[in-house]
Amino acid sequence: MIKPKLTVLSRTYCHLCEDMIAALEQFQGRYSFEIEVVDVDSHPRLEEKWGDKVPVLLDGDRELCHYFLDIDVLDARLARMK
Repeated sequence: MIKPKLTVLSRTYCHLCEDMIAALEQFQGRYSFEIEVVDVDSHPRLEEKWGDKVPVLLDGDRELCHYFLDIDVLDARLARMK
């Protein structure tokens, strides 16, 4: 079975980004999923679209939350992935 993958749009030296990634890693003990971290500053199209909202948590192209991890939304989404 392929693990689901969630993407964090991040940037270097972003404490909110680091906090979101650390919180996501804690969920990996409960749910099986991968975390992909993408630096928006290395991708002009992503920076143009998401730059002011970083960090952003995406499930594919769908935004789950930004700035802070929405635990209720994440928990509901990961429960459906089981």
